[in-house]
Amino acid sequence: MTAPTGYRPNVGVVVFNRDGQVWIGHRFGMAGDYAWQFPQGGIDEGEDLEEAARRELYEETGIKSIDLIGRTKDWVVYDFPADVLAQGKIGKNFRGQKQIWFAFRFTGDDSEFDLNAHHEQEFSRWEWCDLATVIDRVVHFKRDSYRQVIQEFERLV
Repeated sequence: MTAPTGYRPNVGVVVFNRDGQVWIGHRFGMAGDYAWQFPQGGIDEGEDLEEAARRELYEETGIKSIDLIGRTKDWVVYDFPADVLAQGKIGKNFRGQKQIWFAFRFTGDDSEFDLNAHHEQEFSRWEWCDLATVIDRVVHFKRDSYRQVIQEFERLV
C-alpha cells in the first residue's frame, strides 16, 4: 500500500445497519444540504488503523456495538479546495487527506448513538440512508473519494 505524501493520514468509517442502510451525520455548526458525511478522523501516533477507526467512530457517534466487515485496499485521497486551505484550519500543513476506510455492521440499538460522546461534537444530527443516495449529500470536494469508497463497499449491502 503506497501512502501519498503531503496528505493528512486519516481513517473513514461506513456503518451499515441490519437493513443495509448506512449511518450519515450532518456536520455540527455547518449549514446546508451538503454538510453530511461519514465519521472520519486522524490517526494518533503509533495507533493501529482499525483501532483509530473504532476510536473515531465512538468519539463522533457513541457507537461501540460493531463488527468489522471490510476495509479499503489502499489509501483514498482527496485534496482540500483553495477556500479550505485559505482558512488555515484543516489544510494548514497538508494539501488534503489520505484515508483508509473501514466498513462495520452495527449490531446495537439506535439508542446507543450519542453525538456528545466526545468533548468536540462532530455531528448535530444523524440518520440512516441508502448508500446510493450518500453522494448527493456530501460536500463537493469529497465526492470522488466517496465514490471510490461506495464502489468498494456496495457489495456489503
